[in-house]
Amino acid sequence: MSETEGAHSEEMPTQLTQEGQQVQYKICWDGPNDPENPRNWHLFKRCYNTLVPALLNFAVTYGTSVYTPGVPQIMAQFHVSRTAAFLPLSLGGLGLAFGPVLGAPISETLGRKAVYLGTFPISLLASVGAAESQNFGTLLACRFFAGLFGSPTLAISAGTIADIWDQQEGWGSTVSAVTILAPFAGPVLGPVVGGYTILHRDWRWLMWGVVLVGGPIYLLTFFTQETYKKTILARRAKGSEIPPQPGPTGVEWVKSILTLNLFIPIHMLFTEPIVAAISLYIAFVSGVLFEISARYPYAFGKVYFFTSGEVGLAFLALLVGLLASIATFEICNRAALREVNPHGGRAAPERWLYASMLGSLGIPISLFWFSWSMRKDAYWVSPILAGIPFGWGILCLFLGTSRYLIDLYQSPNGASAMAANCLLRYTFGSLFPLFTPSMYARFGIQWAEILLGFISLLLLPVPWVLFKWGDKIWARTQYPVAKF
Repeated sequence: MSETEGAHSEEMPTQLTQEGQQVQYKICWDGPNDPENPRNWHLFKRCYNTLVPALLNFAVTYGTSVYTPGVPQIMAQFHVSRTAAFLPLSLGGLGLAFGPVLGAPISETLGRKAVYLGTFPISLLASVGAAESQNFGTLLACRFFAGLFGSPTLAISAGTIADIWDQQEGWGSTVSAVTILAPFAGPVLGPVVGGYTILHRDWRWLMWGVVLVGGPIYLLTFFTQETYKKTILARRAKGSEIPPQPGPTGVEWVKSILTLNLFIPIHMLFTEPIVAAISLYIAFVSGVLFEISARYPYAFGKVYFFTSGEVGLAFLALLVGLLASIATFEICNRAALREVNPHGGRAAPERWLYASMLGSLGIPISLFWFSWSMRKDAYWVSPILAGIPFGWGILCLFLGTSRYLIDLYQSPNGASAMAANCLLRYTFGSLFPLFTPSMYARFGIQWAEILLGFISLLLLPVPWVLFKWGDKIWARTQYPVAKF
C-alpha cells in the first residue's frame, strides 16, 4: 500500500533562489480541513473514487480466470496438450506479478488516475488480440500482455484507498477489506460466466467478454478524481509562485523506482524472515486458488459429469466464503483497534493477525474436505461446500498479513514488502495450473488434494508464530520498522 499521510499541515522545507531569496515548497495540505484532501471529500465522492478502482481490479482478475472453460476448445483448435492449453492462463497470471514495477513510475510522475486511464485500455486491447488469435503463440503473447497491463491497477489501487480513507479508523479498514475482495471475486466469477458462455459460443467469446465487462468500467474512470497527495499539490503549486519540490530525475529517478519496487522487494524476500514467511504462505494459497481453476473442471467433470456451466456454479461457494471473511475481518479489526500500548505509543502490529490466524485454519479444512468427499458415492454438494472455508480462509489470511506488513514496515518499506508479496504470489499462481493435470494423472484427485492439504498444514503456524514471537523477530530486522 502506498502512503498514508494524515491531513495535518507539515513543516515546509526552504530553498535559496538564484537571487538569494528563501522560498518554501508547498508540500502539505492547507490545514486539516483542506477541501482538496481526498479524506475531506463528501461521502459520495469518496465512495465513487473507491468503487471504480475496485471494479477495475475485478475486471483484471476476471479476465485472467474466464479463460479456463475454453481449455478443451483450445486443445482441439491448436492441437496442444491440456498442460499447454493452461499456459495462457498461467501467463496472464504471471503478468500480474509486475504491477508495482510498471505502475509505480506512472503513479509517481503523473498520479494514480493516469495509471488507470493509461494502462487498463492496453490490457483490453490485448484481450481483443487474444480473441482474434489465429495461432497459439499469438494467444500466449496477448494473454501475457493483458495481465501485464492490467496489473498496475492491482498495485496502485491500495494506494488510492489509503489516500481516501484513514486506516486507523474502523471505516478505513472496512472499506479496504471490501475493496480487496474485488480482485479475489474475479477468479471466482470468471468461470461462472465463462462456463455458460462456452455452452453457446466458442472460446473467442470468452475473450470478447473481458472487453464487454472491462469497457464500461473503464469509462467510469474518466469521472474519477486524482487522489495522490504529491500529484494534487504539484498541480496546485503550478498555479502559484512557489516552485515544486525537487526530486530525483533521469537515471536517479529510474534507479529509485526500481530500488523501491523490485530490488528491495527481492532483497526482503531473502533477508527478512517475516516478509519471506508471509509471502511464501500467501503465494501457496494463491497458487491453490489458481489450481482450483484447473481442478474443478477436471474433478467435477470426471466424477459427476458436470457441464461447464454447472462447474462454474461450483465456484460460487468460494464467493460465499469470501463474503464471510469480510465479516470476520471486521470483527477482528474492531478488536485490534481497541488494543492500546500500555507504555504509550501505538499498539504492536501483531494485533492485525487475528483474522489471519483464523483464516489459516480454513485452508487445510477445505482441502481435506474436498479430497475426502470428491467421489462418486458422495453427494456432489459436499465437495462444492468445501470451497466455502477456502474462500473464507484465503481472504482472512491476506487481509490480516497485509495490514501487518504495512503497519510494521511503514512507508516506503511497507510498499516494498507488499511488492515482494505480489511478485511471489502471482508467480506461484501462474505455475500451479501447469502441474495440476499431471499431478491428478499421477496421484489421483484425492491424493493430490491431500498432498496440498499437508503442505497447508506445514504453513499454518506462520501467523500464529508471528503473533507470539513477532516482536523478537522484527527486533533484528535489517529494515527500519515503526516504533511501538
